[in-house]
Amino acid sequence: MELTGPGAVPALTAAYEVIRQPLGEILPRLSAVLAELVPHRAAAELSTHCVHSPFKTYGDPEIIDRLSTADMAPLLASGVPGRPWQGTLPLAGGERPVLVVTSDATPRRAVLLLVREADAPPVDEPATLVQALWDVVTSHFDRLASEAMPGALARSRTAAGTRARVIAELGEAYSASLTALLGVLRSRTLGDAAARATATDLAVSALVELRAEAERDQEIAEEPAGQAFSRLADSLRPLVRYSPVRLELGAPDSARTVAADVAHTARVIVRAVLLKVLEQEKVTRVHVGWQLTDDELRATLRDDGPGTLTHDVLAPGRVTERLDVLDGRLDVDAVPGWGTTVAATIPLRVSQDPAPDPLIALGERELEVLARLALGHRNRAIAQELHISESTVKFHVAKILTKLGVGSRGEAAALFHAVA
Repeated sequence: MELTGPGAVPALTAAYEVIRQPLGEILPRLSAVLAELVPHRAAAELSTHCVHSPFKTYGDPEIIDRLSTADMAPLLASGVPGRPWQGTLPLAGGERPVLVVTSDATPRRAVLLLVREADAPPVDEPATLVQALWDVVTSHFDRLASEAMPGALARSRTAAGTRARVIAELGEAYSASLTALLGVLRSRTLGDAAARATATDLAVSALVELRAEAERDQEIAEEPAGQAFSRLADSLRPLVRYSPVRLELGAPDSARTVAADVAHTARVIVRAVLLKVLEQEKVTRVHVGWQLTDDELRATLRDDGPGTLTHDVLAPGRVTERLDVLDGRLDVDAVPGWGTTVAATIPLRVSQDPAPDPLIALGERELEVLARLALGHRNRAIAQELHISESTVKFHVAKILTKLGVGSRGEAAALFHAVA
């Protein structure tokens, strides 16, 4: 495939085939598309735009079962966007040839790792295509994240709550065990000083790595508040560039971080409200600010317009849906002749009992079938698209209805659209 000339159409087709997949199938599909160009045994990604599942793997279990974010984080930090790197790295218990591709299509970048066969020769032009495809995929992901779609937000918040709880429980358990072990090893009443010293070093290293792993997860899943607000400011300035309205920005006076899904939602809502505010006459000044407490982010927008805006005008369906997913609210205080103050309040703490995603019980193939069913495709069309038999499709549909607790294809489709 080539990026220009006669090969451009196959390249674009390949990109389309990747991004049209359900989120959980994008890496497997990307790996399949790239297998002919860059044969590899395993693929892994670390994508900072994906709050609920930033680290994904696909391929040979011998390799992917031994990969972790600890392997990927240095590649993300050292990679140069637009310049794929080929070489050998100590991974999964051995020295392995790899192709590492970094994209800056998202603000905090994303890295793709292809683990190749031991005797694989370097590649030249195919590496350029891998870079292009990875940029397309990450751009697609970033759009989904930055627009804070309600379905993606729901999955993100549910997964974030589960992940935070699991990390806390595992962290407490491992810390307690290692601390107890260190107490025993440091006891002066025990003999064999050399063995005790060695074991102490191992336990200390394990504690350090445990804490580092938690910090890496936090860095991916959260944004510094100041940086998140700067991204908002960058997106707002073009809206008033050729307008007489003066935009005033009040950055948060806080060094803390906020969950990426909260930051995405706050930015989307402020942009949507600002567009409505700018439709008014006689507006000369708009102030946008964020305030953070231990429990919530409060994004405010205040204008000096006629003061006639209402909640219904400022909170169309999508704004309300986004806030509902995160248990947030929108308050509007309009004073005729003085202006309007709008405040979007979003809790920062993840609910300890997040609402489960009703689709989580479905397998990957069942999700593929449901996605096509929701588009109105009949069994024969679904069978052709997925290269399976109609009887297999009927079997999957029956399982889907049972797992979702619905009585018809229409109800299943409606449920899919409600959360996807």
